[in-house]
Amino acid sequence: MMDYIRAAEILPQELIEQLQQYVDGAAVYIPKKEEEKKAWGEKTNTKTELARRNARIYMEHLAGRPIKELAERYFLAEKSIQRIIRQERSKKSMGVKG
Repeated sequence: MMDYIRAAEILPQELIEQLQQYVDGAAVYIPKKEEEKKAWGEKTNTKTELARRNARIYMEHLAGRPIKELAERYFLAEKSIQRIIRQERSKKSMGVKG
């Protein structure tokens, strides 16, 4: 959810008047400075959780669990399981940790 801040509370009147020439009364999104941006998953542990899940899927596949069963167990399409297995196999063959 995006929080809105009233321009009059933080911006000088001259700047508000200049902005009104372009977007009078409209909501405007002002992006963060480039150095403030975070990559997907950095604010939460989602990226880590998915990496762990994918590693588990790959290990279960290596242990002989069928793709169809993995898809049902993890609520994913069989194509997604196949993609995860390919990616994990590629990581392992390249020596990438994670």
